[in-house]
Amino acid sequence: MLTRKAFLQQILGVMGAGLVTNAWAANSVHQEPEKAQIILKNVRLETGFERDDLEVTRTKTDLFVLVIEEGKIKSIQPNRDVNGAIDAKGCLLLPATKDMHIHLDKTYYGGEWKARSKRQKSVKDMIALEEKILPGMLKTSTERAEKLIELLQSKGSDFARSHVNIEPASQLNSLKNLQKALEHQKEGFSAELVAFPQHGLSRSEGLMKEAAQMGIDFIGGLDPFSIDGSVEKPIDFTVQLALDYQKGIDIHLHESGESGLKTVQYLIKKVNKNPFLKGKTFLSHCFILGKLEGKQLEEIAQQLAEAQIGIISTIPFGKVIMPIPTLHQHGVSVMTGTDSVVDHWNPFGTGSMIQKANLMAQLYGYSSELELSRCLGIATGNVLPLDESGQQQWPKAGDKASFNLVEASCSAEAVARNSPVKALYHEGKCVYKG
Repeated sequence: MLTRKAFLQQILGVMGAGLVTNAWAANSVHQEPEKAQIILKNVRLETGFERDDLEVTRTKTDLFVLVIEEGKIKSIQPNRDVNGAIDAKGCLLLPATKDMHIHLDKTYYGGEWKARSKRQKSVKDMIALEEKILPGMLKTSTERAEKLIELLQSKGSDFARSHVNIEPASQLNSLKNLQKALEHQKEGFSAELVAFPQHGLSRSEGLMKEAAQMGIDFIGGLDPFSIDGSVEKPIDFTVQLALDYQKGIDIHLHESGESGLKTVQYLIKKVNKNPFLKGKTFLSHCFILGKLEGKQLEEIAQQLAEAQIGIISTIPFGKVIMPIPTLHQHGVSVMTGTDSVVDHWNPFGTGSMIQKANLMAQLYGYSSELELSRCLGIATGNVLPLDESGQQQWPKAGDKASFNLVEASCSAEAVARNSPVKALYHEGKCVYKG
């Protein structure tokens, strides 16, 4: 078992080991901190697990001082009083969360409450609705995107992957308006953008080519067979556009029948033929996986893992239960997002990734200390304070200072109780304080 001093030296690494040794001996700061430094005291970090003969019974924590400089964690030191330090008051340090599937460009958030209409019963119905309402929504889309970003920050997220409509009704204006919002919020929030042909690729090919040259990160898609009448042609276009402009791919796939399975299989084939796309290709929703069972599910999960195609799931419950445990067992990267936060598609989103981790725990029956602590990974891009053996792996000196201070004793409690975020730091800057 590591002594407290040895643990401190471990988390500091070579860069900061001398700082810990000196601080341990003197129990004081020998020099006044530089103006660029931010110092936090009474910061709670996870240090290991306690176990009995069966399982992890408790997560061990201790209080520390964090020194932040130039947007990074410079050192982690023994806890003590430091003049001018920000008092974290024993709050738990957790990685900043990441919303990996959201539509920041079209939301009612920040305006009047409006529930979803029952007139629209299919994706095609929703497309027809969007053709009518998007021109009006564009008038406030920049301001509402900023409000939505502020909501995400209040829930602990400093990063999002946002799909943005590229289609005839809004042309490239949804993208331009969202880029304005992100520019306004760049000091406290960062994002990846997906060019999303919401109204069908066949109607938006020219616009998609233009969008690919306008600072986006991924080429998107939507239900190729049911929307565009073919599995192969839309996928071929998407893959070629991604290769031409060196982008990733993130495709919405709601189809849960034969066409859904064919889409997954064809995308796997295309990615394997184009290794550049490995690790850069994702299927959002991918409800077909919730319909597969037994050997067929195992084979597809293995193929996805080998092609390094990730799944972005909003963790649905009801008619479709996604096989996230099976995907994890086969090494498939699984991330989550809120998708919609109060818009014409869905009124339920809260913006909280910790809530998504909680939902995952409840849905799959993860209730032990170790299981709950692992669930946090789906909210943080798989960054966790402790590995499964209880070895500390985050934070380390040199890591980006992007983190939450949470009112919880450990990761397991934060997930189980949807613990409140008291502060969010983005690259060393406090961007939310509750």
